[in-house]
Amino acid sequence: MTFVKFNNHPVRKTIDTVFDELFNNLPATWSESLNAPAANIHEDKTGFHIELSAPGLTKEDFNVNVEKDLLTISYEKKEENKSEEYKTIKREFNQRSFKRSFTLNDQVDTDNIQAKYENGILKLFLPKKDEVKPSTKQINIQ
Repeated sequence: MTFVKFNNHPVRKTIDTVFDELFNNLPATWSESLNAPAANIHEDKTGFHIELSAPGLTKEDFNVNVEKDLLTISYEKKEENKSEEYKTIKREFNQRSFKRSFTLNDQVDTDNIQAKYENGILKLFLPKKDEVKPSTKQINIQ
């Protein structure tokens, strides 16, 4: 066991143990958000644009659905086939399963949401509903 001194007092836990305890005891929502890809959200007069950075995946890897007012984007990591031809000595990049949810307001037309995946970015367009324009009514004074 490695001992570390902090303020001239020995620390009896290894750094690995400290990090394991920290990250294994996080609330579930925190640990899920640590794995979630970064997102950009933009708005224009026609709707909302969400961009998720998810390189290395294909469009078939994503599951995008809307239930009530919650848009959920997820990816479930599939088991990799082990190759008998070679062994991996070091792996530095890896895709992790994730789930991101966005609460939609009543302006979003959920029936016409569009999604496309290009160059490692999942792009969603959430169009705004056609707003009912207030009609002007002339009132006659008697």
